[in-house]
Amino acid sequence: MIARAYTVAFEGVEARIVEVQCALAPGLPNFALVGLPDKAVTEAKERVRAALQALSIALPAKRITINLSPADLPKEGSHFDLPIALALLAALEIIPRDEVERTVALGELSLDGKLIPVLGALPAAMAAAEQDRKLLCPRACGAEAAWVGAAQVIAANTLDEVVRHYTGQNPLLPSEAGEVARPQHHRDLRDVKGQERAKRALEIAAAGRHHMLLVGSPGSGKSMLAARLPGILPPLSAEEALETSMIHSLAGLLTEGGISRERPFREPHHTASMAAIVGGGRGAKPGEISLAHNGVLFMDEFPEYPRTVLETLRQPIETGEVVVARANAHIRYPCRFLLVAAANPCKCGYMTDPARACARVPLCGEDYMGRISGPLMDRFDLRVDVPPVAYTDLDLPASGERSSEVAARVEGARAKARSRLSGHPTARVNADLEGSLLEEHAAPDEAGKTLLIRAAERFGLTARGYHRVLRVARTIADLDSSAAVRLPHIAEAISYRMAVEGLKGRG
Repeated sequence: MIARAYTVAFEGVEARIVEVQCALAPGLPNFALVGLPDKAVTEAKERVRAALQALSIALPAKRITINLSPADLPKEGSHFDLPIALALLAALEIIPRDEVERTVALGELSLDGKLIPVLGALPAAMAAAEQDRKLLCPRACGAEAAWVGAAQVIAANTLDEVVRHYTGQNPLLPSEAGEVARPQHHRDLRDVKGQERAKRALEIAAAGRHHMLLVGSPGSGKSMLAARLPGILPPLSAEEALETSMIHSLAGLLTEGGISRERPFREPHHTASMAAIVGGGRGAKPGEISLAHNGVLFMDEFPEYPRTVLETLRQPIETGEVVVARANAHIRYPCRFLLVAAANPCKCGYMTDPARACARVPLCGEDYMGRISGPLMDRFDLRVDVPPVAYTDLDLPASGERSSEVAARVEGARAKARSRLSGHPTARVNADLEGSLLEEHAAPDEAGKTLLIRAAERFGLTARGYHRVLRVARTIADLDSSAAVRLPHIAEAISYRMAVEGLKGRG
């Protein structure tokens, strides 16, 4: 008879169930592993053999065949060690087969039988819950996987503990979910001197998840403003926390099994490769745009990124997901993020300062900002000039609103959006409005519509730009506690659409 165990193979954030079949047959001793395994999976038979020997279990002098079904699905990773060992132990009648078949297992084995933590325990638990099975994993992964309350999670330190659990000698207790990670201490928005217009734009971006471009000379406070954005964003909802944590689980970013309600803030360096930003590489891992899902992606020195990297952002910004295409698979990752880009107006950075600007002004600014293509620039809802702060303002005591006060308004605006969009699961914030939803919830009054049409004709707004102005105006109206989008809201939204220094004529 064939013994069966179950595990998962990862395709993006989706965990697909894999059946591990073990057959013992007469013949010359052999240990064969089939089913499209990669190198790490192929090496599992040696780790399993050594781990069983550590338990004083000798393999029989027979032909041992392990098949990973479905056979046409690529199998990658060392987490196949434990399910292979379970199928073999069940075939040897050391542990009961029916109990093994009711379990999804994953974990790497060391040569002495210890279970080593692996990536992806959280999505594996989701797959186990869908199959109405338990999950067996290493002890270090138990707290993370237990967040999926629909699946019972059994965590063990060694293969010996697993055998004792299945034979009833020492049953293991179900794991409990890890603690919710406490939010880190955020920098306060009050620390930023001046820059009231940029602060206002930051509030609008946080309330509606509108992409923002900050342009200013070096040291004007662009990075300082962006670093304070997490402090005004509302915490993740339970659904969003699970979505984000599944991606972070695959990337190995969950610490001690804790799930955070804090929105991710990713800031890759401008030398990052395309695979690092959008995903890919060995195993087609999630990139920075997916790790920033439901959070913020801050890209400083935006024009310095390779042109190919910048252009790959266009489709994910529109669709909220990215497809990493490989020869044998297409892997899909979610990536609904708030993009905040910062840039100097030119290569030297001082185009607006006659005393410090280079001799190529204004051509240097046009060439430098020209690295950002028109279609990509069109996707920024808010374009903000960040001028230098006067030296006399630097010595003034901290003033203005604290991050907590701004965060309260942002949460209120998002609550209004959630209430409006409660019947539309694909739309959560105003940036998601499109089609009939945009016409229904963001239609301006007559005066506002007249102004918007005049501005569109005057500045040559694209259809995308026209609709993005409406979305920003809807957010401004929410912050103003207005049920309707009125003329002042449209006017302010248009002002953020105007070209900043170095972008003249590219509205």
